[in-house]
Amino acid sequence: MSKEFALIEAMRALATHPAARGLADDCAVLDFGGESLVITHDMMIEGVHWLAGQDMADVAWKLVATNLSDLAAKGAEPVGVLLGFTLGDQDDRFITGLAEALNAFGVPLLGGDTVSANGPRSLGLTALGRATHCPVPSRAGAKPGDTLWLTGPVGAAMLGFEALHKSDGRDQTGADSAAFRRPVPRLEKGRALAPLATAMMDVSDGLLIDAARMADASNVTFAIDSSAVPFPADLPPSRRDDAMRWGDDYELLLTLPASLAPPCSAHWIGIAKPRTASPVIVDGAVPQGSLGYTHS
Repeated sequence: MSKEFALIEAMRALATHPAARGLADDCAVLDFGGESLVITHDMMIEGVHWLAGQDMADVAWKLVATNLSDLAAKGAEPVGVLLGFTLGDQDDRFITGLAEALNAFGVPLLGGDTVSANGPRSLGLTALGRATHCPVPSRAGAKPGDTLWLTGPVGAAMLGFEALHKSDGRDQTGADSAAFRRPVPRLEKGRALAPLATAMMDVSDGLLIDAARMADASNVTFAIDSSAVPFPADLPPSRRDDAMRWGDDYELLLTLPASLAPPCSAHWIGIAKPRTASPVIVDGAVPQGSLGYTHS
């Protein structure tokens, strides 16, 4: 059991409010008056989520985008963000990137906190959203027979990271690294899919591990056809298994009743089956090794 999993398990006893969804979802959903408030918080650590020396404007963009991606998976409309900021190098560049992201996604900065600290920098963002459909989608809800869909390719962020790493972080504007540096949350697609999806989440830690998490929450097994999974055109076929495990793609993974088709562009990649010992089967076999990224 990883430290992350053990800590979350210990916290479940404290997170008894219905809005917490048992800490088994991407967001908290708090009924507030006649609406539902969708709340998420993500952190990024230097050397883990971004390379030392990377342009802090890109880091700011990614911090905003990754949090908004959680809102997208709930079909929520962003209403504001709160920033937790550790002072350091390139603070002016961070502000530049933050402004670019907030303007691009039409979301205001509402407040936050700043600190100074020794060691690697940590950054946090809380994103607030308004549900556009109720019930708000969750990881749970997929049923045997539901079809499994993905809104876009996986593997572009992996290739982008490798391009940036090869340049020692100097490829600050290259198209080859854009998917890693500046992901785009699928907010419009999330709002379109929310009324129809039986389960939905974003792909942040890898397609296979996130599919396994959604399968666990729904008590089903997903049978994935790797030949149907979309990949970037420049991804070598030999890297497709890596791409399904790498993460940072921020596409939406969802299930629909078999009778329904998605109202926006998406790719059928499999089907939900009655639960077996493995939450995910790929091309008829249980995938071996790590399914994706986990915190130690």
